[in-house]
Amino acid sequence: MKQDLHQADGRTYLRSGQVAERARVNLQTLRYYERRGLIAEPLRSPGDHRAYPPETVMLLTVIKAAQRLGFTLEEVAELLDTGRHGHPTPDLRARAQAKIAEVEAKIADLSTIRAALTAVVAAGCDSLTGCTCPDCPLPFADLAGGRTPKAD
Repeated sequence: MKQDLHQADGRTYLRSGQVAERARVNLQTLRYYERRGLIAEPLRSPGDHRAYPPETVMLLTVIKAAQRLGFTLEEVAELLDTGRHGHPTPDLRARAQAKIAEVEAKIADLSTIRAALTAVVAAGCDSLTGCTCPDCPLPFADLAGGRTPKAD
């Protein structure tokens, strides 16, 4: 294993591979977050290796956790930026509530999709465009097959 880097300020820094391994991200993700400004550009060691402070690992962990909660990288960047200026992020709660609403809408959509797929399976549908089941629940099967849609 490569040794930690020590800078002139006496602090211990980590190489790119060490940060990526500890944060469980790949090197491309690390570089991408750096380009996006989510993490600070690292210092350079005397051998020109990237030298990250150990806090970078925690920051990457926080970013990945926020993404798993449904926040986009842009939203994460905004929340981090507010926090970096020494201000609390009171809109985190509001943003989390908005994410809950988004998740609930997605759950409703998925429930509708599940019900439709269950109806397709139950009806014995055998084709998207030429289904031969008598009560095909696929609305576009009527249009594609030339059948007249049933009136409800």
